[in-house]
Amino acid sequence: MKILIIGGTGDTGQWFTKFYKKHGWDVTVWGANARHDIAEILGVPFADDLDNEIGHSDVVMISVPINLTEQVIADIAPKMKVGSLLMDITSIKTIPVNAMLQYTSPEVEILGTHPMFGPTIPGLQGQIVILVPVEGRSERWMPVIRALYEEQGAHIEVTSAREHDRMMAVVQGLTHFAYISIGCAMAELDFDVSRSRRFMSPVYEIMVDFVGRILAQNPYLYAMIQMNPEVEVVHEVYMKVCREMSDQIKRGDIQDFVDTMKHAAVHFGDTQAALGRSDKLINTKISEFQELIHSIGSEQGLQHQYSGVTHLGIVKKVTPLRVVIERSGREIELKIENTRLLHHDELIEWKKQNLKHNSRDVSVIIPHGAIPEVIGDLVSQLDGMVSVDIIDIYDGLDNGISVTFRVNIMGDLDAGKVHSKVNDLLSGIGCTLR
Repeated sequence: MKILIIGGTGDTGQWFTKFYKKHGWDVTVWGANARHDIAEILGVPFADDLDNEIGHSDVVMISVPINLTEQVIADIAPKMKVGSLLMDITSIKTIPVNAMLQYTSPEVEILGTHPMFGPTIPGLQGQIVILVPVEGRSERWMPVIRALYEEQGAHIEVTSAREHDRMMAVVQGLTHFAYISIGCAMAELDFDVSRSRRFMSPVYEIMVDFVGRILAQNPYLYAMIQMNPEVEVVHEVYMKVCREMSDQIKRGDIQDFVDTMKHAAVHFGDTQAALGRSDKLINTKISEFQELIHSIGSEQGLQHQYSGVTHLGIVKKVTPLRVVIERSGREIELKIENTRLLHHDELIEWKKQNLKHNSRDVSVIIPHGAIPEVIGDLVSQLDGMVSVDIIDIYDGLDNGISVTFRVNIMGDLDAGKVHSKVNDLLSGIGCTLR
């Protein structure tokens, strides 16, 4: 099937371009910035003749900023072929769904969608995708899109455009508004966020990280999310509650504040379950720190979360804020908040990919009937092995088969010692060293 992604050169558009291409779709992209270079990197064509591409596509996906979505739909929809599907992926649904209804012909199907994730995730496993079908206009294509997403592990929620926007007014509108306002208040107070981490509790650290996460992203996207028509009433209620609680504190009215909090707890419902889930999150952070503490004196790999660079060395010191590692006599200090301790298997794989390794050739005579590839696989299981290749086989001997293995030994290990272990293993299983 052929899909055209309008905005396919943007971050989210690129994610879906890779996704659909990976699953066998014929993908073409278009973007107002005419980034042919991005299309080339993605390995898909750029729609230079956009109108022609629209008319020949089975599916057209709209992946543009919310404030442009309605106009883009108005431009694209009338040009679509009979039996095709027009779908959007914006975080509001009433406006784009109404626009698709208004500008498409009755022979074109429409489907509102909202993927509840950003373009940094590796795949759909465990992710939520909201689908907003329109009665009589989504029957053919919705099962196709739903099956594709579900097969990749996504959880699908089906709802109406109005319910979606009312939910998102709180799920996104209120939460983002609260986090951004906290960040803005810190700026207005000229509050030293970095220094405050020296006094932090686990709850404060998690909250500040979420504030920073939101502030680090595209502010235009978050401004557009606030344009949800259902958000205005949510903002009004939020600010009303904030004023009331502030007044209670100004009056020193402890009981009013307690009653307000109790009322919210009753409405919230199962606060014990929320406490348990948040404890799990907090304990995860604590266990990560404890793992760093226990790694002092051992070689570890620490990956910087943003640059992706991995620092390899002996862990010398760990504090709640920083970790110090030593490599070749030089100490490197890293912020714990910005690093991730690689697991053992990840560290081994990193070493395989990044260190300069040592090669040794080992020639042996193996008994007739023995399989060289099986012996090579056995050798490859030894600690310190990167790979084992067979570079020569001679089957003309009376006492067995001559085989030469090329063993590639991890670059940070003593190649001589590992070579000796290889010889011992081969001798132990009945091979004769040459």
